[in-house]
Amino acid sequence: MGAYRTNGQPAQSGRPASGGRSEPGWPGAAEATIGIIANPMSGRDIRRLVARASVFPNAEKTNMVLRLVAAAGVLGVGRVLVSTDSFGISAGVLRAWQRRDAERDRVWPELEFVALDVLTGTADDTRETALRMRSAGANVIVLLGGDGTIRAAAPMLGDTPIVPLSTGTNNAFPQMWEATVAGSAAALVAVGAVGLAEATNRAKVLEVESGSRRELALVDVCISTIAHVGARALWHVDSLRELYCAFAEPHAIGLSSVAAMLHPTPRSHPGGVAVRLAGDGPARCWVTAPIAPGVLARVGILEVAPLAIGERRLSTVPTGTVAVDGEREIEFSPDRPVSVTLSGSGPLVVDIPKVMRAAADRDLLISGQAPAEAASGEQPRQRQVDTPASTYHPDDAPTRR
Repeated sequence: MGAYRTNGQPAQSGRPASGGRSEPGWPGAAEATIGIIANPMSGRDIRRLVARASVFPNAEKTNMVLRLVAAAGVLGVGRVLVSTDSFGISAGVLRAWQRRDAERDRVWPELEFVALDVLTGTADDTRETALRMRSAGANVIVLLGGDGTIRAAAPMLGDTPIVPLSTGTNNAFPQMWEATVAGSAAALVAVGAVGLAEATNRAKVLEVESGSRRELALVDVCISTIAHVGARALWHVDSLRELYCAFAEPHAIGLSSVAAMLHPTPRSHPGGVAVRLAGDGPARCWVTAPIAPGVLARVGILEVAPLAIGERRLSTVPTGTVAVDGEREIEFSPDRPVSVTLSGSGPLVVDIPKVMRAAADRDLLISGQAPAEAASGEQPRQRQVDTPASTYHPDDAPTRR
């Protein structure tokens, strides 16, 4: 697979002591595999100069990977695949593994670094790494990056669920989660303690076509009259004409925040939203929204309408560029018109709150008998333990020492 391993032993799903298990564990957990892709280029584009966007250092991405690995090991995951790069993230992870305290960190899983033949420093690295991790049997893949990172990986994933963690600029799709919690949720799914049907949601995506060119957007597609891709990032609204969103959340950053002020559309809603923008012309109304970090723009609106799953929209703009998830990607002209279709066939995304709530409801992270709740005049909470045998069974519950 073009990978190399540390010389550690796979973590075991709990170690027998005093007739019971000392740590949480599930049958077959040692065979579970988590992939981690950390994009070293995320959070580094021109918006640091034009909009004072935050810089996400690669040293912190290294620390996030280490926290993910630690959580996976404690919960019994046997193997973690780690992406490689030339910016020091994977090297930092390897150094930390080599310096670890063997006794204190005994539950670390086996690490396997997925080495590509050539590192390009582009989205191709993310695509190739995601494909290799999926082929290597990753049960869950954690992605550290922005919207662009997740978009690059999505077509390679099939039905492998992802945990997208925000380390980029426009982060409407990936969210900010502490890596320890995210790693715990990923591990619970990977080892089968929480089933995929319960733990994941299928994302919507926008499919863009222009001549022979195909692109995928996880959040939004915007049609601009600017003729050339240039610096890719969008921050001038006068050239914007059409906006299509798979979801639009009022608290989000990026162009989808414009649609969210007019037609809030959650990720779980079976549809999207389409907006006609006035650009530099007269408008029916104006929306002030955070279109990029540090940029609260006043955007003219002509029309807003729902966008149904499977609905194909043909752009009325004859010449310009298409931005997917906030970055210009496609130049088009009358002989290469642009169409946008909303699809319900996006990646499977792990719902971290739902997974951790399931862990609490079923005592998945409690060893032995859970203590009774303090008396308060109310009946104590009835703990749910009757989960499907295919994912977790109370007979497998760990016991205290």
